[in-house]
Amino acid sequence: MTVHTILKMGDPRLLRTAQAVTAFDTPELRQLLADMEDTMAHANGAGLAAPQIGVDLQLVIFGSGQINPRYPDEPSIPRTVLLNPVITPLGEAEEESWEGCLSVPGLRAVVPRWQRIRYQGFDVAGQAIDREADGFHARVVQHECDHLIGILYPMRVRDFSRFGYTEVLFPGLDALEDD
Repeated sequence: MTVHTILKMGDPRLLRTAQAVTAFDTPELRQLLADMEDTMAHANGAGLAAPQIGVDLQLVIFGSGQINPRYPDEPSIPRTVLLNPVITPLGEAEEESWEGCLSVPGLRAVVPRWQRIRYQGFDVAGQAIDREADGFHARVVQHECDHLIGILYPMRVRDFSRFGYTEVLFPGLDALEDD
C-alpha cells in the first residue's frame, strides 16, 4: 500500500493544467492508479485527481460504491477511473451544495455546479466511457475534473459567508477530514 502526500492549496502544482494520458494499460499507469486508490481510501476521499499527489496527468478516480463517511447524507457513487475527461453540462440548471477537498483540509463551502452533466473519457485500459450524472455524482465529477485544469473549489465560491471550518459548520465530521 502506497499512500502519497496530498498537496495542499498554495502549492503551485495544483494550479497547472494536466497533460493528457497517451499510453493506456501500462504497468506505470496501473501502479499510479493503485497508489491513488490507497491514498483516497486513507483520506476518506470521495475522489482524487492525479495532480493532488503531484502527478501532472489527466486522471481522476471517484466513488467507492458505498456511502462516503465525509459526506454521510449523500448517495454512493460507482467507483470510476476516468482519464482525459470531457464534461458537458446538460441544461443550464445549477445547484449549490457543500464541498470539501483533500487539498483544502478542514474547510467547506457552498459551491455552484451544473446539476446534470455528461462526462466522457477513457478507463485505464483505454476503453471509452460516456455517462450522464446528476446531483452528488455530477458534483464529484466536476470537482475532480476541475483539478485537471488548475481549479480548486474555493475559486468557484460565490458567497463567502458560506465558507468556513468543518469543525464549526459540521461538528463531528471534522474528525474525518484530512489531517
